[in-house]
Amino acid sequence: MKLVTGNDLKTGDVIWWTGTGWSRHVEEAGDVGEDGAAILSAEEDARRVNAGYIIEAVATSEGPRPAHIKDRVRALGPTVRPDLTLKPADPTAGSWII
Repeated sequence: MKLVTGNDLKTGDVIWWTGTGWSRHVEEAGDVGEDGAAILSAEEDARRVNAGYIIEAVATSEGPRPAHIKDRVRALGPTVRPDLTLKPADPTAGSWII
């Protein structure tokens, strides 16, 4: 399984390609198969994503999980203090961003 990830240009948030758009939730990421490079090219050209790249992932009952620890931390937060991570479902998350 392959996922496309990058950073949102406006907020810098980690985002994941869902198959139809971008999400801050890795659980919503879709398998891009061999189409990852084409998706990244189109999305970077449209300036919807910054520093995008393709990663290996595994399917789990909770949704896709990045195979490499670096990308798992990007997806799921710090390994030491998960209470300090960004909470995408929280409507006040990122409210400090101007």
